[in-house]
Amino acid sequence: MMQFGLIGIGAGAAAALLFASVTSGVLLSIPLFYLAPLPIMIAGLGWSHWSALTAAITAALALGIAFGPVFFVAFIAVAGLPAWWLGYLAMLARPAANGATALEWYPPGRLVVWAAILATLLVVAAIPNFGLDADSFRAGLRHTLASILRVETATPADTPLSVPGVSNADRLVDFLVSAVPPSAAVVATLTNVFNLWLAATVVKFSGRLNRPWPPLAAMTFPRPVIAVLAGAIVLSFVGSLVGIVAGVLSAGLLMAYGVLGFAVLHAITRGMASRIFLLAGVYIAVLVLGWPVLALCLLGLIDAAVDLRARIAATRGPPAIT
Repeated sequence: MMQFGLIGIGAGAAAALLFASVTSGVLLSIPLFYLAPLPIMIAGLGWSHWSALTAAITAALALGIAFGPVFFVAFIAVAGLPAWWLGYLAMLARPAANGATALEWYPPGRLVVWAAILATLLVVAAIPNFGLDADSFRAGLRHTLASILRVETATPADTPLSVPGVSNADRLVDFLVSAVPPSAAVVATLTNVFNLWLAATVVKFSGRLNRPWPPLAAMTFPRPVIAVLAGAIVLSFVGSLVGIVAGVLSAGLLMAYGVLGFAVLHAITRGMASRIFLLAGVYIAVLVLGWPVLALCLLGLIDAAVDLRARIAATRGPPAIT
């Protein structure tokens, strides 16, 4: 137990330093900031979820003492609790249903869905900072974005962009007001998934990962998730605050299906001679351009609807005996 506590304190110190790097204003601090959950996840996967919880509390207290209560709350919401919860779920196991001695571990697909849910909760929790209804939220976010970009927006927030006299600055800020909430959910989802994958890779390399890490191609989502996504997309067209929240949830879940799309791509390209080049090209295109991930989201949705991987596997037939 003492070892778990010491590991937690050390991981918390590392997480606090990564999170606090954003105060330096250096460009390198941005990726370091996004890696703040990583030490907590490593502690959770390699030692115990108690170590991860100790790390989250240690880091939050250190940041609160050094920078004030805002940093304490921000770390808990952005890095501490999501990292602890994902690490805790990742190490959950139960006896296999067939009565064998092997354990049935928490499915990786559910971990990705949880990453999207946590990202949604994070963005939704930030909404009251700008307003408690749709109009006040948009006005508050618009003012904040205009201040950050150091531009003057002369037209009222509810002025249609088609009206003559609306400046380019107004158009840009109004576009960002609509794009920032769902984009924040997408980034938070990717951050959660990437940190969990990297933590598992590090712990596995060290020999401390107790659970077998399944191949990406085998990942699946619970069937009700696609119904939740469909409902969220419909509600996102509502003009109230409900629509904004639904849009955030839609973006997070769509990004989760983008991750599932990668799993589908890994599965359906098995046996192809050019598989490595195809996968590398897709990964590079997504990293450099960004928008090709929409095709992967669609691929993930198609697989969830019609079990694309099983259909393609059936057409290939059993492997040849040599």
